[in-house]
Amino acid sequence: MGFSVRGRRGAFLLTLVWVLTGFFVHPAWAHVGSPDIYAEGEAGPYRLLVTVRPPQVIPGVAEIEVRAVGTGPDGASVTGIQIAPIPLTGEASLHPPVADAMKQSGADKQFFTGALWIMASGSWQVRFTVQGSRGVGVLSIPVPAISSSTKGMQAGLGLVLGALGLLLVAGVVGIVGAAARDSQLAAGATPTADGRRRALISMGVAVVVVAAAVWGGKVWWDGEADSYSKYVYKPLTMQAALGKAASGQALTLKIEDPGWLKSRRMDDFVLDHDHLMHLYLIRQPGMDVVFHLHPEQVATGEFSLGLPSMPAGNYRLYADVVHATGFPETLVASLTVSEISGRPLAGDDARGAAQPFGTNVCVEDRSVHSRFKLPDGYSLVWNNATAISAKTPQVFEFALLDEQGKPATDTALYMGMLGHAAFVKSDATVFAHVHPSGTVSMAALMMAAEQNSAGKRADSAAMASMPEMPGMASSKLPNLVGFPYGFPTAGAYRIFVQMKHGATGRGVVETGVFDACAR
Repeated sequence: MGFSVRGRRGAFLLTLVWVLTGFFVHPAWAHVGSPDIYAEGEAGPYRLLVTVRPPQVIPGVAEIEVRAVGTGPDGASVTGIQIAPIPLTGEASLHPPVADAMKQSGADKQFFTGALWIMASGSWQVRFTVQGSRGVGVLSIPVPAISSSTKGMQAGLGLVLGALGLLLVAGVVGIVGAAARDSQLAAGATPTADGRRRALISMGVAVVVVAAAVWGGKVWWDGEADSYSKYVYKPLTMQAALGKAASGQALTLKIEDPGWLKSRRMDDFVLDHDHLMHLYLIRQPGMDVVFHLHPEQVATGEFSLGLPSMPAGNYRLYADVVHATGFPETLVASLTVSEISGRPLAGDDARGAAQPFGTNVCVEDRSVHSRFKLPDGYSLVWNNATAISAKTPQVFEFALLDEQGKPATDTALYMGMLGHAAFVKSDATVFAHVHPSGTVSMAALMMAAEQNSAGKRADSAAMASMPEMPGMASSKLPNLVGFPYGFPTAGAYRIFVQMKHGATGRGVVETGVFDACAR
């Protein structure tokens, strides 16, 4: 592992972490209800599909899986992978620890597993150093790490510990009583009435002392829990309000910090795909209308934009931002609107509509809908719409077809990549904004990439090979896009997929809508 623990202090730390892991859980902050990280990228000549399951408490252990994809008899096989946890920014990012070797599967030589200690909260990266038949390649995947909530002890464990505690108390009291009654007796002598009286008094005192010790321990533990709760992640809050604008109505988003950490700021957001904020508005409960908009920052903690024409309804808002440290956050709010006659969509803004989400997605034999007809005659097709298992990584592949049902030949980049997707659970407990690179933000991914070449600058060849990188230019782009992801829980989901086609700068952003069931 990337951190070794030795000696008595190490044993105490491991025990403490093991105990705390049972008390703290880890909801998502970069997304909603989707904590695991899925990413696909190139480590030199090797393409990797990476899954990182962040620790539930910091310090804690991140579980990592890697599958080398696209390898074969042409000699591009992977023989070994080493991993190291490194802070994403700061001086420590320039001094990586000794890397650990991942374990290669005996049944599948291109599948590797490993684990790393993450020792502090904040923005991290896992650096993968890959050895294979074509030399060495490097890939870094950002990993936000935070302890984020608490939960009570499991009922079964509480009963067992309670019974053991009562047994311990009874033992202590019994030992004190026996000592007071029998310690001064000769061998074989019978306890006297005075001795039995001393025993009862001593046992009463012992009960009081033990009860005071237990109460004192509870007070101490509650104090420790209250102190720790100050470091438990508290997301930024967001309030949405409507106002007047020249084109109709304006949406104002006010962000507030509930006082998590003094180091967190609301004036350090960085561009991610050319925007400080990516805002999804999804009409509830049918999820039949979706907007992907990009508000502008007008003041510290305040964003605004003129709304496009919108049908009336209750909308759930999800706003993605990235801090200068590379730490991503998703802010959530709700908004009720009457029908709005607003501005036309412009720039990177997009809109989609579909039939309301059905209640039988997980009942039908065919639980996925693999083809979506678009308003202009084009279609989006889900190429690998098959049975889905929760928490299983896969690349969801979609194709853009023209009016004749043939592969589109005029595909264009949408905000520097081939597409965007949003995975949303029917009960709104899961929202994940996913790119061809995975669930990580592009801003954080670029920060990590900049350290892969001698720890100072990006490997330009590796960066150029990644189709999702901003500014990628090509005379002809593929009509296919893939999104690495794994549904976090079983249930029904709706997937919003966006691709662009047409002349540069004047293209059409298409939104396809697909339903799926994870089991």
